[in-house]
Amino acid sequence: MASKKYLLLAGAMSLLAASSSFAQVTPVYDALDSTKVPASRQAQQNNFSNHQYDFPAKPRDMWELGFHGGLHLINGTIPARPGFGGGVSLRKSLGHTFSIRGEYTGSFDKGMDYRLRPAIYNNSTAWGTTAAANGGNIVANYKTATHQLSLDMIASLSNILFYKAQPKLNWYVFAGYSLGLIDVDVDALNGNAAYDFSGINFNAPRKDIKDQLKNLFDGDYEQNAPSQGNRGNIGRRDDNALLRHGADFGTGVAFRVSKRFNIGIEEKYTLYFDDYLDGYSSPYSNHKDAFSYTSVRLNFNLGNSSKRVEPLWWVNPLNYAYNELSAPRHMKLPTPVLPDADGDGVTDQFDREPNTPAGAPVDVHGVAKDTDGDGVPDYKDKQLVTPTYCQPVDADGVGKCPDPECCKNIAPVANCATLVLPSVSFKGSSTKVASDNEAILASVAATLKGAPSCNILVTGHAGAKGKKGGVDLSSRRVDAVIDYLADKQGIDRGRFIKQNTPGESSTVDLAPAN
Repeated sequence: MASKKYLLLAGAMSLLAASSSFAQVTPVYDALDSTKVPASRQAQQNNFSNHQYDFPAKPRDMWELGFHGGLHLINGTIPARPGFGGGVSLRKSLGHTFSIRGEYTGSFDKGMDYRLRPAIYNNSTAWGTTAAANGGNIVANYKTATHQLSLDMIASLSNILFYKAQPKLNWYVFAGYSLGLIDVDVDALNGNAAYDFSGINFNAPRKDIKDQLKNLFDGDYEQNAPSQGNRGNIGRRDDNALLRHGADFGTGVAFRVSKRFNIGIEEKYTLYFDDYLDGYSSPYSNHKDAFSYTSVRLNFNLGNSSKRVEPLWWVNPLNYAYNELSAPRHMKLPTPVLPDADGDGVTDQFDREPNTPAGAPVDVHGVAKDTDGDGVPDYKDKQLVTPTYCQPVDADGVGKCPDPECCKNIAPVANCATLVLPSVSFKGSSTKVASDNEAILASVAATLKGAPSCNILVTGHAGAKGKKGGVDLSSRRVDAVIDYLADKQGIDRGRFIKQNTPGESSTVDLAPAN
């Protein structure tokens, strides 16, 4: 008997393994989707969406309709033969772990002893004729038909996962209440006569004894079995059904094939606290009979998928939290603060000179600026723009230009011809002298003060085609340079000569006019 039961289990597991090829991509439940939240919980969902409550509302989920069938046995006094059970169930989640299931199971069970036993007459005279013909002994047997209604609480054990988005296998345990309508009959007469067991060799091997008894019994099961307590007036024969309250418990595993379908295997025990479910109560023990039901279950999820998620025992409640950590959509994230050890405005990750002093001007790479290219950074350079002919410079960035005393007797024209003056750059359509250019013009002013006889040609460029708009912009930039040198540096305006020519429109060139 046990080997047949295990064979059924092995076959069901093979079916589950074969169905793995149909498994689909794991869906991700979006806790921000309010379309799957019922109206009664929308207030909580709104508070969650507006960061006024930490937890999303529980969504609507589908119901599960199941069909089941499998091996049904009575664990009792009389050895059981393989029986069959089948039925239908309806299951609804209460949360991610607990759910409730209502179920109907119909079953047929048979059993036959291989020993002579004293006859039992509790509420029945079924065995009277045969027992009288065999010295008060009988070979007990039974046929039991059952209608069972169950209401079970189920706890899922494997849907809260830390390393997967969604379970493919769902292990569960359950317990609950069962109401059984149990019809137990016995084959006590050979037609209308008693069975004669004198021709049976009860010292033979058990299998041989059973074969002899099978040939002897007619399989009519024409008598109501002995029973304990009252019978209901329902059943194959009048007054032949036991109405019993019981407790059931068990365990099972379901394999998710798709969003709508899963296959399961379940083992269920039902205790009705009655010793007459197999029609015989041993006088030597107080053992109570129990139903054992090993079933294969085909389960279907019911409901509109646009308004309901899968049953919650298939939804990992950590799924949303992990997805939010990976790709935040709802979390309030602080403004990132990137490290900048020297405070120059260039983060350490991109800073090529991470130790520049505070306040030192730097370029986009965090390297201290060196405007005149003399090798001394601006923050150390005491002569910000040193002419090339005055370089190399000392540690303070001051160039070694010829002593002015040597130039006193040189004609002004010759002095002006040696002047080298830089250009001033403007950005975009700006006409304002930028702070970077102020240092350049300060150096120009110093040079002009040293050559008071030199006039300066200030040349603006109107672009390659010399359009009217370009001429106007160029003129305003020329005026801005002259205004800065005259108003800020004290150079006589009469020394400047203005002109506009085609060329690079972003610059204003300074050159000696003498």
